Amino acid sequence: MYENFYGFKAKPFQLNPDPKFFFGSAKHTQALSYLQYGLEQGEGFIVITGPIGTGKTMLAQSLLHRIKDSSIEAIQIVTSKLSPEDLLRAIVRKFKMPVENRSKASLLQAIEQHLLALNSKGKRALLLVDEAQNLPAETVEEMRMLSNFQRNNKPLLQSFLLGQEELKPIIQSQGMEQFRQRIIASCHLQPLTTEEIAQYIKHRLELVSEEPLQIFADDCYEYIKQKTLGIPRKINLFVDRVLLYGFLNNKRFLIREDLQAVSEEFAEELSTSQPTQADINAEEQVETTAKKAEKPKGLSKDTRLVDKRILKSLKKISDYLQESIDQKMSISRDLDKLIEQKVALAMERQHSRPEVIKKTIDPSTEQAVIDYAISHPDDGQYKASEALRQDGVFVSGSAIRSIWLKHNLENYSKRVKALEEKVNNEDIVLNEEQLTILEKHMDDDNRPTA
Repeated sequence: MYENFYGFKAKPFQLNPDPKFFFGSAKHTQALSYLQYGLEQGEGFIVITGPIGTGKTMLAQSLLHRIKDSSIEAIQIVTSKLSPEDLLRAIVRKFKMPVENRSKASLLQAIEQHLLALNSKGKRALLLVDEAQNLPAETVEEMRMLSNFQRNNKPLLQSFLLGQEELKPIIQSQGMEQFRQRIIASCHLQPLTTEEIAQYIKHRLELVSEEPLQIFADDCYEYIKQKTLGIPRKINLFVDRVLLYGFLNNKRFLIREDLQAVSEEFAEELSTSQPTQADINAEEQVETTAKKAEKPKGLSKDTRLVDKRILKSLKKISDYLQESIDQKMSISRDLDKLIEQKVALAMERQHSRPEVIKKTIDPSTEQAVIDYAISHPDDGQYKASEALRQDGVFVSGSAIRSIWLKHNLENYSKRVKALEEKVNNEDIVLNEEQLTILEKHMDDDNRPTA
């Protein structure tokens, strides 16, 4: 929408992860280096964690982009809560093999045969699991079992896990010791610093611009840090809205006050360091549920933990829905502003056009209309307008009608005054009804006396 206004070749702050926009902050560079190191080793697990929106999926896409022409066949799975058998089905489907009516043993056999076929061609397989915090512990353990497929003491399948912070307690839980021993590197992504935010924004703008642009004042980046907490996804969302604001208000250079104006409209879509009322209510509900769960003797600690997880999941769903509603409402407001701007621009262009029709009718034009009306009594006003235009007289049909009415009114007034003079000179004697009609068309100061 605003790309042409700023001279962009593409939208610089889209939400969908695009590898060409990858920005190597200190932590993101470290995480990508770990992933590449894992590929070089050809074995073991790499685990990348980080808060929502910190760029884990971007890392996965960047890695896939770098190895797309290599000897590695990479598949990516974005998980919901998959059981071990569901995970196997997803892998088989990604390997483009049929999965219908297959037992677990058949699925495992199909995966092994495909991995051996790749190995015979000098290739190997990589499994990238995004949103891995949704995996149950038994499914993570199933991934470890898949790493046991080997030939010549080399694993045929390597797995990388990327997930939110909830992935950590799953890996650290009891019974996961064997999995932990196979992790060769792990990294936890952090939000961007103020300096990195400035570099991040400039990096994305440079990728879509023909020449260097200075769109933001220097003090804007600290404000963006405050409002987005340094989360790349929120930075994209906020800066995209700020650029739209600049377009709607015809501003190519934006200052802190402009960001504040956007923030007032955008406040509901940005999280802050302060807990919202919804967070407080959800926490109170969790505590209440936990207390109720403690009272019955038959309920175990595991049951109470399940209740907390369910409530936490419901809270996340509620937040996502609310965020979607807020975004749609904000977009609707922006569209209204855009429509208003388009209407104003159209009116401005209309007023700037040279007028073909004269707004002030000069005496010569007026006389030309009257002469035409006398000589062509049966012509309508628009036909008269066309005929006069051919003679070099430019006047609209509505203006012609006004001149005709004015001319007829003047003639009528003259006749009334002439009649008045005859009555006053006693040349004509009127009856009472005729006198009443005459008085109705005369000025109050000039009425004759009976």
